Amino acid sequence: MRVQRIAAFSDGGRGGNPAGVVIAPALPPAAAMQALAAEVGYSETAFAAPEGEAWRVRYFAPRMEVPFCGHATIALGAALALRQGSGRHHLRIPAGAITVEGWCEGDRLSAALQSPQTRSAPAGAGLVADALALFGLTPGALDPCLPPALAEAGARHLVLALRERGPLAAMRYELEAGRALMEAAGLVTIALIHAESPRLFHVRNAFAAGGVAEDPATGAAAAALGGYLRDLGWPHGGGIDIRQGDDMGVPCRLKVAITGKPGESIRVSGTARLIAPDEG
Repeated sequence: MRVQRIAAFSDGGRGGNPAGVVIAPALPPAAAMQALAAEVGYSETAFAAPEGEAWRVRYFAPRMEVPFCGHATIALGAALALRQGSGRHHLRIPAGAITVEGWCEGDRLSAALQSPQTRSAPAGAGLVADALALFGLTPGALDPCLPPALAEAGARHLVLALRERGPLAAMRYELEAGRALMEAAGLVTIALIHAESPRLFHVRNAFAAGGVAEDPATGAAAAALGGYLRDLGWPHGGGIDIRQGDDMGVPCRLKVAITGKPGESIRVSGTARLIAPDEG
């Protein structure tokens, strides 16, 4: 199987979260997709095959299949733009039906996804306490304006908002302990966020459940965060910008458009770039 390697949500010609993209006449067996994703080693690889007028898509991390992956969907949108020209595509994913648009304009690649429907709920006190302990944080580190929440847009995330940027930059945790916590709670990631302003967020996403310590950019979690902010009544003004990956040395930029209707799909967009052979 040919794997295209594309960095999604890049910051111009640098950064971006690497994703594998496999476009095939038919989807391989799940075991083969899982094995290839582990071999590729990126946080996710997207596998796509035509199905009528749509594409059937599945996403695999090195250790697990995930119901929805935003950055791999952006990478797929860019790959389809390279293959077929700019356009909009319907995707059938484990989490439902979504769309992705891809544009190829000279050397510039970009894409935008429409997420599955969103929902959010307050996070339980026990889960929050366990997550704070995992990262060596105290309750006083939390931002009271953004209470801990479980947020979903095709996948489930725990959102912990921090008062200050410093603890976010210093994020550390033990991988196996994080995996156990995420698996027990049914989480795909734990998102630590800091609101620099109502429309600018700094984010880090722990992804131990998938066998990766951290995702440099997480489009599914960005969509879930957008839905949570809408549910909360946050003054987002119709959208937010997310800066992610900076603390890893892999700058990523995500744009999140938020409509006013509860539960409605969230649009997440960004640029993409082909990964050079010497990047792995």
